[in-house]
Amino acid sequence: MISYIGVGSNQQHPIKQAQQAIEALKNLPTSQLTGCSSLYCSAPMGPQDQPDYINAVVEIDTKLSAIELLDALQAIEQNQGRVRKDNRWGPRTLDLDIILYNDQQLQCERLTVPHYGMHEREFVLYPLLEIAPNLTLPNGTHLSQLTELCDKNGLTTISDIDHL
Repeated sequence: MISYIGVGSNQQHPIKQAQQAIEALKNLPTSQLTGCSSLYCSAPMGPQDQPDYINAVVEIDTKLSAIELLDALQAIEQNQGRVRKDNRWGPRTLDLDIILYNDQQLQCERLTVPHYGMHEREFVLYPLLEIAPNLTLPNGTHLSQLTELCDKNGLTTISDIDHL
């Protein structure tokens, strides 16, 4: 199953947090990292009294179920110091989100795929476009159509990383 994972951090050396998360994603069981965007800098969602975020999107080919993948991502977050709080859009050491899981549409208590906010988040759409420019979403929408409708809001590419 081809899956796309959003990576974000704005605490405790965010570039390093993102790079460590990408390395951890390379080691997921029964999975292979097959693509990785550049790192991007974006303004925070929600409260603006926090540092900017470092973001990326990775592509993995996995045999994990969507819930197994979610569990693995949450374990990586926890290993890198993530503490889940009530403040939904507050600062965090690491945030890993399943953006797409193959061409499936899933909704359960713990997971909604495609990610419910991807359509309006420049820090997801533009890194995703970088690694999957011809992607069509499960609802038939082309990714390029979404990026045309989504302002960059100051999103900047900060570095190309050794992806694979």
